[in-house]
Amino acid sequence: MEKLVYVVWKREGDSHEDFKRRLHDEVVPALKTVPVERIRVSVTDDVVAHGTPIGTMDPGKSGIVTCWIEQSQDHAAVEAILDPACGRAEGYLVVESRPIIGKELDTQPGERTPGSAQVTCIVKREGLSHEEFLAVWYGEHRAVATDTQDTFGYVRNEIVRALTPNAPAWTAVVEENFPIEALTNPEVFYDAVGDPEKLKRNAKIMMDTCSKFLDLSKIEAHHCSQYDF
Repeated sequence: MEKLVYVVWKREGDSHEDFKRRLHDEVVPALKTVPVERIRVSVTDDVVAHGTPIGTMDPGKSGIVTCWIEQSQDHAAVEAILDPACGRAEGYLVVESRPIIGKELDTQPGERTPGSAQVTCIVKREGLSHEEFLAVWYGEHRAVATDTQDTFGYVRNEIVRALTPNAPAWTAVVEENFPIEALTNPEVFYDAVGDPEKLKRNAKIMMDTCSKFLDLSKIEAHHCSQYDF
């Protein structure tokens, strides 16, 4: 099977909750008829909307819809469901790897995963070869991401190719799960509660490593609530 990731935007005039309900009540049941498997909806809703996003796109993305399909050449059937429900939906064929799978992710179908899910679209730093990019991302950065953050879920979606003609030229889409307190408390995000020096150290290590392989000016990171179906 192959994994598809669709970055989605809500319609103009939609509230966060309107869009979430449409994805849950209309899109997910329709996708099951394609058929696809292992559907995940990660969407900004009222629970996480107060988190601070990172990015320059206007409007910023509202989340992602991911699923597995027998062959990616059938992706048009997925888009026929997503396009009418979204203001915009841009799709990618990806390769998934999961460095962290916490027990907190073991939820019932359709149940909200605890905490917040940060969905980040990234672009390779200019001047790096693909091999150099992967060497830092899969090597040095993996240890940094797990050691300097309070993360209980981490999925890397390396983009193989875009499926829609206007898809932004991102290199990957990353999913990370944090305690809900991390939305507003950097000490929780950087696993440094009660330790200002550790917070400062971990934040510097993270940014120094990210600057080695990412174009920091093109990061698009948004907080979502995550649901698996």
